[in-house]
Amino acid sequence: MTQAIAPAIPTPIQIPIREILPWAVFIGLLALIALYFVGAEQGATAVFANNYIHEFVHDGRHLLAFPCH
Repeated sequence: MTQAIAPAIPTPIQIPIREILPWAVFIGLLALIALYFVGAEQGATAVFANNYIHEFVHDGRHLLAFPCH
């Protein structure tokens, strides 16, 4: 005799929010810092006195459609 075997019911994956939250906040802060340097680091809002940061991210500014000159 053959017996029908019920298919295994997959258990849902639990995402541990308490473990992911610090990393999500850290990556969010890094993204905001990168956005600042690409988008606003020039002229009156410059954190650094020289123009090195602006020149380093200059092509990224144009790629992301930020005006700079």
